[in-house]
Amino acid sequence: MEPEEQWSSRPLRVAMVCPYSLSRPGGVQGQSLGLARGLRARGHEVTVYAPVDGDRLPYGAEGVEVTGGSVGVPANGSRAPITISPAAVVRAVRSIRSSAFDVVHVHEPFAPGVPYGLLVASGLPPMVTTFHRSGSSPFYAVLEPLIRALAGRFAARCAVSEAARQTADRALGGTYLVGFNGVEMDRFENAVPWSSDNRPVVLFLGRHEERKGLSVLLEAFGTLQRRAVERGGGSDRRPVLWIAGDGPETGRLRRLTPESDDIHWLGVLSEQEKERRLASAAVVCAPSLGGESFGMVLLEAMAARAVVVASDIDGYRRAAGGHALTVPPGDAVALAMVLEGALSAAWATAAGVGSSAVAPCSRADWLDAAMVWARHWSMEHLAGWYEDVYRSVVRPAP
Repeated sequence: MEPEEQWSSRPLRVAMVCPYSLSRPGGVQGQSLGLARGLRARGHEVTVYAPVDGDRLPYGAEGVEVTGGSVGVPANGSRAPITISPAAVVRAVRSIRSSAFDVVHVHEPFAPGVPYGLLVASGLPPMVTTFHRSGSSPFYAVLEPLIRALAGRFAARCAVSEAARQTADRALGGTYLVGFNGVEMDRFENAVPWSSDNRPVVLFLGRHEERKGLSVLLEAFGTLQRRAVERGGGSDRRPVLWIAGDGPETGRLRRLTPESDDIHWLGVLSEQEKERRLASAAVVCAPSLGGESFGMVLLEAMAARAVVVASDIDGYRRAAGGHALTVPPGDAVALAMVLEGALSAAWATAAGVGSSAVAPCSRADWLDAAMVWARHWSMEHLAGWYEDVYRSVVRPAP
């Protein structure tokens, strides 16, 4: 048996399980890979188990054990790219069981795929789980009696936000440690801005589905364009809208608002391009209507020194911390007004518009304060938090 001092400092071997394909950008995928990097920086050995489609691993992914390809399954107003192959699940569980890990960390433990295999397998290390989802879940609803029983196997239950905790608690009961989503600050602080024509940029990053509110942003941006024309401002200073991502509403919205000098549809961005686009944006807009457990894009925007304009919803308030200009969800008129203020030279007036805004200040001071706030949520801090959780569940008995 290891002495206490040796146990509290020795590196841990961690199996990090992500149920969603790493070939698709997403919050859970980004957190799984980012946390693995943060833990490795602290000296731990981490293997990420996740689906991958073809050979499309994201930039910076390392230590990945591929669990198969993925198919899209409807979930929470989106489509979750998960593995449904029983053979792939069996292979992954066997690999985890035979690799002498100290702990298995499962993100979204009731998403289909490898998490289901782990729930019914024997001979595994202690299992730490993290719940990301906010709002209803078909995975919870269909299997509620079974998952309540299986949840007793978890050594620790974590949630990325209070909204995610409440969602898990309604389905499972139990006690949860509320953590957060971590931002890899250096990636955004040091990003080289994307080349542009010096026009002020509004950036949307997200899946094109109803709950993300892209249609509301397009309506608001149309109002901005009309006002700019009415004021007689030159086209070289009119704002431009960059729309990243894709989804089920892409085709319809592109037909209604086609590509133009003022609106650019960028498609799905690589991680490097995302960092550079964020560094170029004057404003990052997150107009979601609901269903968000944590506003990761808000913190990334703050790290890149962009002003954040976001819907005033539960999932965003904790991440924003008073450092975003907020509007009622679904209100295109209010969103247009706040965007216009955020882009205007009269920043002192604009900074007082949002319902959770702090007292008016210079734009530079606002951005400085937002960056300091984002550093509280760094991946470095999150990796330390999870290390404490891991050691609490795998500590040798006295």
